[in-house]
Amino acid sequence: MSPRQPLRVLVVDDEAPARRKILRLLREEASVEIIGEADSGEAAVSTVKKHKPDLVFLDVQMPGLDGFGVIRALHAAKQSLPRVIFVTAHDRFALRAFEVHAFDYLLKPVSEERFREAVQRARAQREQTTDGFPARVQAMLEQLEREKSFAERILIQEGARAIFVSVKEIAWAEADRNYVLLHCGKRTHTLRSTLDALQNTLDPKLFVRINRGTLVRLEAIREMLPWFHGEYKVVLHDGTELRWSRRYVSQRPELLKSP
Repeated sequence: MSPRQPLRVLVVDDEAPARRKILRLLREEASVEIIGEADSGEAAVSTVKKHKPDLVFLDVQMPGLDGFGVIRALHAAKQSLPRVIFVTAHDRFALRAFEVHAFDYLLKPVSEERFREAVQRARAQREQTTDGFPARVQAMLEQLEREKSFAERILIQEGARAIFVSVKEIAWAEADRNYVLLHCGKRTHTLRSTLDALQNTLDPKLFVRINRGTLVRLEAIREMLPWFHGEYKVVLHDGTELRWSRRYVSQRPELLKSP
């Protein structure tokens, strides 16, 4: 590809202000073509497949399919990976992995000087075809999987006291504005958190997000009944009935495969 051709860029972040800042900085760069923006991992995967950008600014922490999930989805679909500049809050596991495997990243809030340096490096790297980029991506994802530890218990503040709740006691969790309700048998605990933050601390082998407002422990599920338009009715052992939306079904297709 000729260096004179513009650098075709996609910006992915679920937070509109963060997208706007990166888009503004990109418009100040010479020879850059903004091919689009995406506010979710699912939209990012679709846009990369359709438009094949040279470079993606990819937010790591997003609800549903996060930044690493986007990379995994593209890899699984055997898509050619664009260059990626990861955008993240301070995450010690992610930052160490980026540095070990020589990936560029931007910390939020994004520094304009750091942004310009990252774009300059991306331009220089665009012509390289022998630096093993896909292999480095795969090695980084494997390292993150090895190093990430998941919570075994959750600290709950109840008035003047604090208690620990084992994650194995949680049948399901639901978002309630600035709180999350943890349903544990006959007891319900209130956790001051978001469902996204809670999900990031829980092992995806134990829990599944079934819709925007609900997480379920897999062992708490008694049966799943096909419902309308690719959705499922999830029935728990205690009789609770929940809805698994089609969007979230598509994120965990392996759970519906026969052993």
